Amino acid sequence: MKFAAVCSSGLGSSFMVESNIKKVLKELDIDGIEVTHFDLGSVMRDSADVFFVGADLADSIQQKNVGEIIVLNSIIDKAELKEKVEKVCKEKNILA
Repeated sequence: MKFAAVCSSGLGSSFMVESNIKKVLKELDIDGIEVTHFDLGSVMRDSADVFFVGADLADSIQQKNVGEIIVLNSIIDKAELKEKVEKVCKEKNILA
């Protein structure tokens, strides 16, 4: 399983979200999920299983037809991120 954070440049925002996803997974005691980050232009369908993106890029990434996309209303809201990571992990039977 691979999660990816995506932003327009692949530097600041996506790196921060990647780091926060890793922290959430550690808090939930979940291993075995690879977490990475990309710029929007580099994203392809097989880049990840689940893509986390800010609301400002939701339309752009959906046009790339990459698969499961989780839209974050606020990329700095750790509670929102935790809630959405937990939900995805439950849906994928990674977390009970």
